[in-house]
Amino acid sequence: MERLFQILAVMLIGVAAYFLWHENNDGMFVAAVLGAVCFFLSVRFQVKERLKSRNEEKQKDNFTTET
Repeated sequence: MERLFQILAVMLIGVAAYFLWHENNDGMFVAAVLGAVCFFLSVRFQVKERLKSRNEEKQKDNFTTET
């Protein structure tokens, strides 16, 4: 899922650059905002996965120390 948002972010930033080149400021703004949102969603999914793996590792460590 995070890779999808990364690809979308790059594509939308490219679209924003195209609109900026053709002096379409409204289109550039919308594409840039959507690109930024996609980027931050990809970061969110990365952080969520890291936290999940850390919690699983901690639970595994707690289980091995208890026995």
